[in-house]
Amino acid sequence: MKKVKLDIVGLSYSQTQSGAYALVLGEVNGRRRLPIIIGAFEAQAIAIEIEKMSPTRPLTHDLFKSFAQAYQVEITEVLIYNLVDGVFFAKLICNKDGEQVEIDARTSDAIAIAVRFNAIIYTYEFILASAGIVIEGNDFLFLENIESITGGQTPEETQPPMAVSGYQSLSLEELQQKLEKALSDEAYEKAARIRDEINRRNAGK
Repeated sequence: MKKVKLDIVGLSYSQTQSGAYALVLGEVNGRRRLPIIIGAFEAQAIAIEIEKMSPTRPLTHDLFKSFAQAYQVEITEVLIYNLVDGVFFAKLICNKDGEQVEIDARTSDAIAIAVRFNAIIYTYEFILASAGIVIEGNDFLFLENIESITGGQTPEETQPPMAVSGYQSLSLEELQQKLEKALSDEAYEKAARIRDEINRRNAGK
């Protein structure tokens, strides 16, 4: 079956569904997007690595990476290989001493691990054809309407990007202070939102 390479193009908080996030994967060199609803912990794990934040203690996915590397196991690829009743199935493609091993995993965990190993994310064409969304405008408009696209599915596995809320009135200095405080408190979801607001303002300069 034909495989399609994907990149992470969005991760956003659901304003109407408590504890839910939408992870949006995009077809490389294409206009199709694959939204996947995931839980808060996995969303934070992905956002922390993307934003290159440094937790004070290793998170579960960081521990997995350290354990794998200690035994010379590399994660080379993540494959989202099936979709059954709205649930995505994925596996890790591992390599040790030239031997390839496949390990079944939740899609959210697999991608949280993939970003730590810089592993390539793939899915099959039939999954993208059936569950993907073709983007007509820009990605920002799509992400704003992600919940209507995913149909309000519950976590495990279909979800959205870290929304910014309540920080617009603060100065950059105040935002930086709050970011440092959130990191020291290990409030990574909050830290990601503050970082998004700082990045948004810096991009507008």
